[in-house]
Amino acid sequence: MDAQGRGRGDDIDPADQWVFDPNTGTYELRLDPGDAPAAQPADRRAPGPRRGSGSPRPEGGRGAPAPGGPTGQNGSGSGSGRPGKDSGDTRELPAQRDRRAGSRSAPPGGSAPSRRKPKPKKSTKKKALYWTSGALGFVLVAGCGGAFFLYQQLNGNISKVDVGKENPAVKDGPVNILIIGTDARSGKGNQGYGDAGSVGHADTTLLMHISEDRSNATALSIPRDMITDIPDCPTKKDGRTRTIPGERNVRFNTSLGQEDRDPGCTWRTVEKMTGLSIDHFMMADFNAVKELSEAVDGVEVCAAKPINDPKSHLKLPAGKSIVKGEQALAFVRTRHSVGTGSDLSRIQLQQQFLGSMIRKMKSGDTLTSVPKLYDLAQAATKALTVDTGIGSAGKLVDLAKDLSRVDIKNITFATVPVLDNPKDPATVVLDEAKAGPLFQMIRADHSLSRAKEKKGKGTSDDKKVPKAPADKVRVDVSNGGGPIGAAQETVDWLQNSKAAKLSTNAGNAPTKLAATRLEYAPNQADQAATLAEWMGLPKSALKKTTADAGPKVPMKLILGKDFEGPGKSIEAPTKTPDGVQNVNADDKNICAK
Repeated sequence: MDAQGRGRGDDIDPADQWVFDPNTGTYELRLDPGDAPAAQPADRRAPGPRRGSGSPRPEGGRGAPAPGGPTGQNGSGSGSGRPGKDSGDTRELPAQRDRRAGSRSAPPGGSAPSRRKPKPKKSTKKKALYWTSGALGFVLVAGCGGAFFLYQQLNGNISKVDVGKENPAVKDGPVNILIIGTDARSGKGNQGYGDAGSVGHADTTLLMHISEDRSNATALSIPRDMITDIPDCPTKKDGRTRTIPGERNVRFNTSLGQEDRDPGCTWRTVEKMTGLSIDHFMMADFNAVKELSEAVDGVEVCAAKPINDPKSHLKLPAGKSIVKGEQALAFVRTRHSVGTGSDLSRIQLQQQFLGSMIRKMKSGDTLTSVPKLYDLAQAATKALTVDTGIGSAGKLVDLAKDLSRVDIKNITFATVPVLDNPKDPATVVLDEAKAGPLFQMIRADHSLSRAKEKKGKGTSDDKKVPKAPADKVRVDVSNGGGPIGAAQETVDWLQNSKAAKLSTNAGNAPTKLAATRLEYAPNQADQAATLAEWMGLPKSALKKTTADAGPKVPMKLILGKDFEGPGKSIEAPTKTPDGVQNVNADDKNICAK
């Protein structure tokens, strides 16, 4: 069966669709016979029934079709390069005659002599890893409607939305992916939950930040009932673009669905809140959790005490349990029987489920099961809606290859810190004192994981660089996101407090920046060291160009959204702020209380 369930029949075993690709030296899942690579000698074929000892091995050279045109294994013309009995041409290539002659002269019980040394066979585990190379990336599960398994699959399974921003699937530097679980009640398998009239809000949202060196990742949960501001959102519908006006002091979950807002509105809301630039979004609904948990034959969860929630219909004994299907969805949706009964307690359940799902995906039981991987690919891609930048199977696979370098032990789940809203007990507000340093830490690409973090990039030889005197520091200051008047305020401070008379106000920057940046040339390193010390700039803010600057060319200081005032340090913390809830994806001992 193909991605749309058409034209292939239901009697095809997915395990028989693995085909050896001579270009990569690995096996790949081929759902379309037209995509199959040329046939190879029988000792390099995909797993399947072996030929009998008396059966001749079809030859096609090194992937080239036999004389007479391409035919299938049975002369069907599939393009596999194997001469069929009905091909109309029985001539043999020299290589075929040589091998046939060698076969006749081989000693009994032995094999034909070969000029090439045979390659050692790969172990089953290693072969499974080759099969899934570039296909098994992150499993990103947003409870109450989100589970994503990046896998090579047909484009027809994937839905996409043009949010007015299209970024490359893979890039250098940190990557930020917005994971949205929508509570839409429309579509197969989504009926019967909550408000039947829901337009589909951002019911569960995670911001996944992957570090520049791919050594760690942070999944930041954003409470749906948090009061925030939603900016103006350009939205495309029916070929036309209209701007939906923003709102102030509303629930975060209304950034999607309400007033016809699309995922691009949630994207812009999160950027405004965190100061992080998002690269891509992925969105799924209720059905994704059910089908993916079924595909992996259940996910292990833990409850510190028995759970009996009549609203989510979840019943679990104390201790560890395996949940799948409707029970898995009930687990990530329940809240009334755990913790404080709030959405914040449910977020912790979702993080537990996600960590367990990732561990299950990367287990040997899943990696070595071709049918399981096939089912996962079908379930995930059919549930997935993405931006146009990753709106094809090839782009998703490229992204998966890039992200799969992160070790599970270095994936940390955290929750945006909030406080009870004194004006409305049903909602919460951002805890600025804790959220500010947390967002700053992520923007600086610092890891929240317990594993030892690598030394940050920037001017690693700062201690060896002599600092320039104040009268030699030449810099243009522009405002790229700081408070109004920040550039002039900074210039006044530099000239009057630091005697940096060569500092000038360059006005507003052409683009807005989340983080302050200092651009300098190699021969301005001493000036940069002095200014960085004055301004409290982190190493991540220092951007050195490749060519030296002229004698009177200034450095460029662009004040970003993180700028609070001249002399106030912008250095990001390297340790998770106290009071910020966070857990590690590799922790198997988390139980819902």
